Amino acid sequence: MAFSGALILTDLNDFITPSQACIKPVEQVDAPTEEKEPGAASTEILIDSAGAYFEVSGSTPQTNTPAAPGKKLTQAQISLNDCLACSINNNSGCITSAESVLITLQSHTEVLTFLASNGAPSSPGYKLPVISISPQSLASLAASLSSSAASTSASASTSSADALVTPRQVLRRIQVFCRDVLGFAHVFDTTFARHLALREHVAEFLERREGDAGGGEGELPMLASACPGWICYAEKAHKEMLPFIARTKSPQQVMGTLVKEWMGERWGKTPDGIYHVSVMPCYDKKLEASRQDFYNDVYSTRDVDCVITTGELELMMRERGWNLDLQVPGEFSSSSTDLPELLQHPGTSSGSYLHSIISHLQSSSPTPLLLSVKAIRNADYEEYTLTEDADAGTAPGKVVFKGAKCYGFRNLQNIVRKVGKERGVRTGAGAAGKLAGRAAVVRRARKGGVEEKEKERNYDYVEVMACPGGCVNGGGQVKPRVTAEAEPVVVERDEEKYERNWEESGVSVDGIQSQSGKWGDKDWTRKVESAYWRASSSAPVSGPGPVRGHDLPTPPDTPPHGYQRLDLEEGCSMEIADRAVKRVMDELCGRGGASVQESRRRHFRTQYRAVESEVVGLAVKW
Repeated sequence: MAFSGALILTDLNDFITPSQACIKPVEQVDAPTEEKEPGAASTEILIDSAGAYFEVSGSTPQTNTPAAPGKKLTQAQISLNDCLACSINNNSGCITSAESVLITLQSHTEVLTFLASNGAPSSPGYKLPVISISPQSLASLAASLSSSAASTSASASTSSADALVTPRQVLRRIQVFCRDVLGFAHVFDTTFARHLALREHVAEFLERREGDAGGGEGELPMLASACPGWICYAEKAHKEMLPFIARTKSPQQVMGTLVKEWMGERWGKTPDGIYHVSVMPCYDKKLEASRQDFYNDVYSTRDVDCVITTGELELMMRERGWNLDLQVPGEFSSSSTDLPELLQHPGTSSGSYLHSIISHLQSSSPTPLLLSVKAIRNADYEEYTLTEDADAGTAPGKVVFKGAKCYGFRNLQNIVRKVGKERGVRTGAGAAGKLAGRAAVVRRARKGGVEEKEKERNYDYVEVMACPGGCVNGGGQVKPRVTAEAEPVVVERDEEKYERNWEESGVSVDGIQSQSGKWGDKDWTRKVESAYWRASSSAPVSGPGPVRGHDLPTPPDTPPHGYQRLDLEEGCSMEIADRAVKRVMDELCGRGGASVQESRRRHFRTQYRAVESEVVGLAVKW
């Protein structure tokens, strides 16, 4: 999403004071054509008593009422969704200036500059270029191609089913582009890294549950940590939530560990001899890759050297004249790579973190478990409850697990308040902070009765994502295309069901064929979601009602991915992935000894720190 030039950070303080708050007061559509001398100020901007902006001649007297020749300027606004889309999501209202610098250092131009200067593989200082692509990015591009192909097939009276493009096809076309046009040596998707991250995620949850049963503080509920927007917000606005956030690395950073350390050793390369690029649906992933925890001090390199968004990858292909609509040889076949690819994890398109825990608990339970799903506000806020089946002879309705899926900033804030009340933790702001603390929990228990309070089970786990709709609706995804015939939507509800006038917000597009500036389009998000699960029976679980036993959707059997380099036997993709995980764990973390757990934590877990603001509210002039 593009902003005007008025969005400038003026100093390098870690936090932006309210006087420097992110603003976009006016938007000038047509630049003046007359030539001016450098530094000349021929016009001025005045604000009338109603708050409207006018551009007037520099010779006009400075009054609150502009002269007749004054030109009224169009007012533009930045909404909460806009802020989340561009990585602005902390308690000061904007990203820090230091973070802004980090983001500017990670762009598609940086990638092209490196590739142009890298030289031949035989040249000194050559770095092996590797790129890894998220499944959400593949889904976004597949939806865009399918939408374009559907329009073509409609005019040609052909089957619309033939126009659907799968993520596998998109990956094959991108692999050809990155290798033959850009010069990357290896092109992967990140689903195997996610598979490893999910295994570690479940292991951490079991550790926390054991610690919580023993009376440990801050163990449960465990909050997902894969969303960097949520992590950025928690570190700056709700440091009291940090003990609950999972320490497992995100798939992006796990992929960085695999590429720089495990695969690098197999390629005969040190970490500083590899240049690793990742393609992600979210701008905040740039900040995540820049964290100090993911920097190798020994080799002076990061696990992920540069992060580009889906939209930036699409822009690179357009700039190089690459037509992603055209098929490439072998795009429907499996590929022989160093890692299993395109693994489907049943549950949600944001990583299936909650469902991986549910699946493990069901498979490891000695008694059948019943899964119930309840929508709290909308599809972005749902509760999942596992109870022992009454048919098994146990007490009916005994709850063994309660989790939630929480997407969107408003739902996220509600979760923070709820967790604070349940655990007796004083939250950073809001009404929840007024009643937080152990004493407040005791008072509520006395008022409602201890027996009544014990009937409601607290959350054990929450899958948290900052964007409404989850990762498929990330701010860096490809936006839907609109045509001149399309009627602009004036008033509707956004992804979080709040009424929004997009035209007044300055994000509507009229009468042109281009990418829409409207982030969070509900229909488009559903299309990307559909593309994510395309060619797979692993549809997401949602909606009310029970699911007995192991009725969570399971991925279909797929041909083996030619994994001869790992010396794995043929079988379904998940079996291959499980054996690959075991081998990675053995080779990276050792095959035994006291240091295995320590090495595992070093490679696949991280930590978080509260960021304190230096702004003193009482000293600010409003």
